[in-house]
Amino acid sequence: MNSYSFLQAKPKERSDGKSFEQLRQECLQKGVLFEDPDFPATDSSLFFSQSVPVNIEWKRPKEICDNPKFIVGGADRTDICQGQLGDCWLLAAIASLTLKKDSMARVIPRDQEFDHRYAGIFHFQFWQHNKWLDVVVDDRLPSVRNNLIMLHSASNNEFWSALLEKAYAKLHGSYESLKGGSTMEAMEDFTGGVGEVYETKQAPNNLFSIMKKALDRGSMMGCSIDISSSAESEAKTTTGLVKGHAYSITGVEEVNYRGNTVQLIRVRNPWGQVEWNGPWSDDSREWSYVDKAEKYRLQQNSTDDGEFWMEFEDFKRNYDKVEICNMTPDDLTENTKRHWEVSMFEGSWIRGSTAGGCRNFIDTFWTNPQFMLQLEDTDDDDDDVCSVVIALMQKNRRKLRKEGLDMETIGFAVYKAPDEVDHLGKDFFRYNGSKARSRTYINMREVSERFTLPPGKYLLVPTTFQPHHEADFLIRIFSEKKAEYRLLVLMLCCFHQPPPPSDPEEESKEERGLRRLFEQLAGDVRKQQLHI
Repeated sequence: MNSYSFLQAKPKERSDGKSFEQLRQECLQKGVLFEDPDFPATDSSLFFSQSVPVNIEWKRPKEICDNPKFIVGGADRTDICQGQLGDCWLLAAIASLTLKKDSMARVIPRDQEFDHRYAGIFHFQFWQHNKWLDVVVDDRLPSVRNNLIMLHSASNNEFWSALLEKAYAKLHGSYESLKGGSTMEAMEDFTGGVGEVYETKQAPNNLFSIMKKALDRGSMMGCSIDISSSAESEAKTTTGLVKGHAYSITGVEEVNYRGNTVQLIRVRNPWGQVEWNGPWSDDSREWSYVDKAEKYRLQQNSTDDGEFWMEFEDFKRNYDKVEICNMTPDDLTENTKRHWEVSMFEGSWIRGSTAGGCRNFIDTFWTNPQFMLQLEDTDDDDDDVCSVVIALMQKNRRKLRKEGLDMETIGFAVYKAPDEVDHLGKDFFRYNGSKARSRTYINMREVSERFTLPPGKYLLVPTTFQPHHEADFLIRIFSEKKAEYRLLVLMLCCFHQPPPPSDPEEESKEERGLRRLFEQLAGDVRKQQLHI
């Protein structure tokens, strides 16, 4: 058990034991520019499922322009223009990051430039599964005819955003691994925070207040419009919005308009263009009725840069989802800040033993990992309940995409535990309903929920939706008061016999991916046996 101070943990060095500074110093002493052996300037770093469609050259910034700079005039959200990669979710998170200077300084260390001690090496820091990792990259960037083809700045001599995207691609194995995702995922990797999702059509009445308080507290926010089919992805509406596309929320304000108070939301499209054309858009008539000083404050640099204002009711009508990443689990509906205790557990769903699937599969559900929660001390402001935030995260799924695997559909349930707590069997779950659970099972990296529960013993059961689906996971449990947690061990003798592997011609996509991964790691067993 420890407090939320784990967010300040020292970043890990590279796996070879050398830090960024050691690697840079070696290059300077040898008079060479760094070339990253772990993320080479080759097609394999770009794509794993397709050939590179055009003749791409990897160039260093000094080969692209005469006077490259890491950052020009401060890093801000206008430095983020999407390239050929479908990673708008990541770019929306980067835009939000630029509003949070403390987090920005952690993710993007300022001890690097293109003049002083330049050695072709840069580094960035990301939060991964409760650890801060220092990711080192060289500065060779994919380009076509001297133009960057991935994330780039509006200034052609500024390169921090392009190098940040490269480091994040390295973290996940390739640029292609960044295609498609949730803004929340990157927000958490930039802060180590905990996320909450609001559906605008079913939002609480005080959603505007929640969003304003979130920005005031330094939280990061994104929003998106749902799609009903893949054909709608990135389809532009008549009002200038894009479906299935990740936006960042960069401002929440109230203005006086014709004697009434109007609630406004500022949204940014990471494309750096294509904006809302309805009321309160850049050139709309509404602004002519706003005080000049107020208008100037809110509309500074108001150009076709992808950023625009919307009236809050229009925002709710047009957008479906708001994602908020908080640095701490403080409830945004309250005015008080709390001290949170946090505990972490790591585990695995293993085919045939601990991958029991959701409650629909009662015969195997009980074999899932079970964690006992002992909540004793109630909240300071409520003598009857204990506040708890539970976040379940699946690990390393982007890296496994090249093996044919992707995000599992995950969720969890919380049960009132009997006094004599041991690993509970099928009959318990057959006759006892859950006291709390994740709102839905979803194929996102993390699902999190906030609960208020009476003091007592509880059982937390994390699961994939389908049984026999394998994945590693991390659970973070935040509580206002210190609580006791432990894993309840299911004895091996109680495991079901694993189902036999499928015949090669009947394997699912997931099984084929696992087989390829096994053969890569183990080698060809038949060849090995011949040498025995």
